[in-house]
Amino acid sequence: MPYRRISDYGVIGDMHSAALVSGDGSIDWLCFPRFDSPSVFAALLDDANGGYFRIRPAGDFRHGHSYLPESNVLVADFHTDSGAVSLTDFMPVAEEISHCAHEVVRVVRCQSGSVEMELEFLPRLDYGRPGTSIAVNGRAAVARHGDDCLSMTSSVPLEAVDGGARARFTLKEGEWTAFLLRWNDDSPPLPEEYDVYGTLGRTQAFWRFVARDWRYMGRWAELVKRSMLALHLMLYAPTGAICAAVTTSLPGRVGGSRNWDYRFCWLRDAAFTLDVFHRLGHTAYTRPFIEWLAGLVLGFGQGEEIHSLYGIGREVDPHAMREEELGHLEGYRGSAPVRIGNGAFHQFQLDVYGEVLLSFDSYHRAGGIIDDSLWMLAEAMVESALRHWQKPDNGIWEVRSEPRHFTYSKLMAWVAVDRGLRLARALERPVEFDRWRRARAAIRADILEKGWNEKRRSFVQAYGSSNLDACTLFIPMVGFLPADDPRMAATIDAVQRELVHDGLVHRYLPSETDDGVGGDEGAFTMCSLWLARSLVTGGRLDEAREIYERVARMGNNVGLYSEMVEPQTGEFLGNYPQAFTHIALIHTGRNLDRALNQVEMGKIVAA
Repeated sequence: MPYRRISDYGVIGDMHSAALVSGDGSIDWLCFPRFDSPSVFAALLDDANGGYFRIRPAGDFRHGHSYLPESNVLVADFHTDSGAVSLTDFMPVAEEISHCAHEVVRVVRCQSGSVEMELEFLPRLDYGRPGTSIAVNGRAAVARHGDDCLSMTSSVPLEAVDGGARARFTLKEGEWTAFLLRWNDDSPPLPEEYDVYGTLGRTQAFWRFVARDWRYMGRWAELVKRSMLALHLMLYAPTGAICAAVTTSLPGRVGGSRNWDYRFCWLRDAAFTLDVFHRLGHTAYTRPFIEWLAGLVLGFGQGEEIHSLYGIGREVDPHAMREEELGHLEGYRGSAPVRIGNGAFHQFQLDVYGEVLLSFDSYHRAGGIIDDSLWMLAEAMVESALRHWQKPDNGIWEVRSEPRHFTYSKLMAWVAVDRGLRLARALERPVEFDRWRRARAAIRADILEKGWNEKRRSFVQAYGSSNLDACTLFIPMVGFLPADDPRMAATIDAVQRELVHDGLVHRYLPSETDDGVGGDEGAFTMCSLWLARSLVTGGRLDEAREIYERVARMGNNVGLYSEMVEPQTGEFLGNYPQAFTHIALIHTGRNLDRALNQVEMGKIVAA
């Protein structure tokens, strides 16, 4: 069948891996046992050859999709002329979250009448490469590829078909049946031997705890809660690493080649996720990652510089990051190439130092303990920023052209020193305060002189450039300049004038920027939120609220957001769900709510 829209998918996960489940009951993307493992279903990237696991009514039906309240458990509701059924999908979360059984449980229950259902199980292990064999025996099907296996057990008899299994069964009101998908277990239990509803209850209870373990009572509370739950779907529990997204190669423009693998841990994305967790008092899951970051300090003493991204298991293996193209997959709606691995591992990205220090600062202000090992890392990162701030880099957008002196990168070098100084004072740590202050002043002067383009009346993407870039909107957000500074106000106006199309913000114009990739792309959802947030800092609350609420309406029916959208249609583009987008939704909503409250309090006082 034709490709579904990206927005048609909900996501389930166990903080080890995640699956994309369409509203009409098809698992079209799943990697086992980790987010970055080879896929077992990849119809998302090749509808004909990628593999899927589909359960739906036979014949015509109407359907809806939603999460159970305060959970990452998905429910599809199907309505036919003869009755109604629900399909509940979840990945069980173990009591000890750093370990899990790597399972998907699918439960079908008839709500009314009588409904005939059909099942298709067509796994394609190892990214759909040739070699998957299927053995069907009664109510069990086992797929093998090399040493790996994927099993599915059923409450109803299965029929072997070419490359998989299928079944037809009828349920009457009140009846239910279940299906269990399990990784590397060639003798899995049958559903009746498995505590289906007990496992569901424990999984719901876990997500309910997560949903309530944060402090926010303001406007858009449900959107913030769903974004927090979405971020947890991208958290790799054994290490605390955070994936940028759970997919690879969903395109920035259908038919284009801006297709990248986001199933790794970018320190930038992880730092911003930690920062938002800290600001909401949700620190239970941040310590493992911070402790791992602290371990990186050991490499600094051996001449090893920090990388911009790592494997989610803390890998620093260049081979594991090696970028390659899978020519046997056609790509989402023909958007080739499909890539695995990411060449950005080998780039120098100066901004990382500042972003990590921002998360350390918010961790400390949230009551976290900056012990000796964490302070050693903080100090080492400040010193690294000072060593490298005058070098060109590949920037926040990871350009594949020659490195440049990006304004945002210099800004984040300034942030690294500024927050390092703040932490040193608060913790009474002995550092060379005068040298750090002089360096901070030198970086500031450099940005104001070279990052500002007088002819354009705007801060620009890179020194010597005339191109605009939405990331310059961060300047007031980190306290470098107030938003009402004439230069910043002019920059905001320039972004609104030149980077906003159909009401949404593009990160920059590819036609004007040599980023080494080429081709067009959609509007970056988080950049629209950055614009709203910069307007908040400038007191332009009506404009900020209009933008924020427009973006909020762009989420799909299960409250998830992608990396980009097609501005004219709002259709999702890019990898999904996108951590950066959900982070920006939380940050901007929180800041906007606080600013609106201050205005309302002022009105009450004035009255």
